[in-house]
Amino acid sequence: MKIFKEKVHLHPIMTFVIMIVVMMLFSVLLALLRLDANYVKVNPNTKEFVNTLVTIESLLSVEGLKYIFSNTISNFVAFTPLSTLIISLIGIGIMEKSGFLKTIFTLLTRNVKKNTVTFYLVLICILSSIVGDLSYVILIPLSALLYLHGRRNPLAGITVAFASLTFGSSINILFTAKDSTILTLTLEGAHILDSNYTLGIWCMLFISAISVIAMAFIITNISERVTAPFFGKYELNDEPTEVDKSLANIVEEDKVIDTYEKRGLKFSIIGSSIYLLFFLYNIVPGLPFSGRLLDDSQVLYIDKLFSYDSFFSNGFVFIVLVLFVIAGLLYGIGAKTIKNNRDVCDNLGHSLDGIGKTLVLILFASAFIGFFKYTNIGSVLVAKLANLIDAINFSGLPLVILFFIIGLISTILVPVSATRWQILVGSVMPVMMNAGISPEFTQFVYKAAEACTLSMTPLFAYFVIYLAFLQKYNQDKKPIGIFSSIKYQLPYILFTIIFFVIIIVIAYIIGLPIGINGIIKL
Repeated sequence: MKIFKEKVHLHPIMTFVIMIVVMMLFSVLLALLRLDANYVKVNPNTKEFVNTLVTIESLLSVEGLKYIFSNTISNFVAFTPLSTLIISLIGIGIMEKSGFLKTIFTLLTRNVKKNTVTFYLVLICILSSIVGDLSYVILIPLSALLYLHGRRNPLAGITVAFASLTFGSSINILFTAKDSTILTLTLEGAHILDSNYTLGIWCMLFISAISVIAMAFIITNISERVTAPFFGKYELNDEPTEVDKSLANIVEEDKVIDTYEKRGLKFSIIGSSIYLLFFLYNIVPGLPFSGRLLDDSQVLYIDKLFSYDSFFSNGFVFIVLVLFVIAGLLYGIGAKTIKNNRDVCDNLGHSLDGIGKTLVLILFASAFIGFFKYTNIGSVLVAKLANLIDAINFSGLPLVILFFIIGLISTILVPVSATRWQILVGSVMPVMMNAGISPEFTQFVYKAAEACTLSMTPLFAYFVIYLAFLQKYNQDKKPIGIFSSIKYQLPYILFTIIFFVIIIVIAYIIGLPIGINGIIKL
C-alpha cells in the first residue's frame, strides 16, 4: 500500500503549472543544444519513403511566445475531452437525477458478488474502445456511480475503469477505427522491404483474445485485492458535499425497487430500444433504406462507421446524449420523479453543478499538452529511440524485448498511437523484418507496450478526465495530485508489463499463429 502514499500534496493545477514552466526551460536548453532526430516517413500519396527531420522548438523564442499567447485559448476550446465531457454529463445528469441510474445499478449490484460486478465493468470498459475516446467520458463517471450505488468507494471504480479503458484502447478483440489506422501504417512500413506484403484485419485475433480475457481477470483481481481495500469505505463527512448527500440517500434506502420505479424502468427500456433500433438499422449496410449514416467512400466497415465524413461518427456524441435523455426522461415520467418541464431542465444540468474546477483543470491540462506538442520534445526523443533499435544490432527475442521497452517509454512521451507509430514504423519495421519477425507480431508488441503505460502519462488527453473525477469524489481535504493518480495505476501497469513479457516470450518461442493468417516469424 505504500506505493499510494504521497508526502507533498500539490493541487494538480499547480502541478501542471510547474510542469509547463519546467518544459519551457527544457525547450530552451534543448533548442540551444540543437537537438534533432531523423525518422523515415511514408508519403501516403506517392508511397515514397521520406527522411524526415524533427527539431526542438523553444517556447521562449519569439515564435514560441506567439504560439503561447495565440493558441492557449484555442487549444482549450478545441480540446476534445472538454466538449465530449460536457455533452455526456448532460445526459448522465438526467439519468442520475431522475433515479434511472439508481434503479439500474441497484438491480446490477443487488445479490451479486463484488468481484463479479468489477469483472463485467472491466470487460465492458475494454470492449468499449469500439466507440473510440468517447468511452472515457461516459464510463469513468458511470463507473463512479456504479460503485457509489453499490455502496462502495467511487474512487476505486474510477481507477479500475481508467485502467481498463486505456488497456482496451490498445488491445482489443474488436477491430476499431484506431486499429485500421495503425494497420495501414504497419503495411506502409512493411512495404519498405516487401511491396507485396499483406495483412488481414484479424491477423492478431487469437493473441488479442487471450490477452483481453486474461487481463480482465488480472485487472479484476488487482482491483479487489489492492485498489478497493486501499480506498476503503466511502464515509460521510461532517460537512457533507452533494456526493455525500447522494450516498446518505443510498445508505438510508433499502435496495428494493417499488412499483413506480419498475414502471419507469419499463418506459425507459421500451423508448431506448426503439431509438437504438432506428440507429442500428441505419448503420447496417445492404438492407432496404439502411446504411444511410455510413461513409460509403470507405472500404472497411469500421472506416465507413467512424471516418471523418461519416454522419454516424460526426454525430455520435449527440446520438449518445439523446439516448441518455430518452432513458432518463421516460424513467422519470414513469417513476413520477419528473413532473414538469422545470424538473427536466434542472435534471439536465445536474451533473454540471460544480464543474468550474474541472474546467480550470482542463484549461491547464490542454495548455500543457499543446505546449509539449509544439516543442517536439516527445517526437525527437521517440525518433531517437527508433534509431537506437537499428544502432544496437540486436536480433531474435532480445530485439523484441528491446522494442517492447522502447514502446513503453515512447507511449509516455507521445501518447497518440498513430502519431507515435508513424515516427517508429519506418525505422523499426525494416529492422524487425530483416531479423525474421513479422509485421503483425511487431504491431502486437507495439500495442502491448502502449496498453501498459498509456494510463500513466499526463500527456494523454483523457488522463485529465480521470484526474477530474478523482477530485470530484475525493473526501480528503488534501487534493489528489497528478503523481498520486499515477500511483493508483501502478499495480495495473506492473502486472500488465509482467503479463505481456510472458506472453510475448511464450508466443515467440512456440511460434503459433497469432491470428487468422497472422504469423510471428517470417
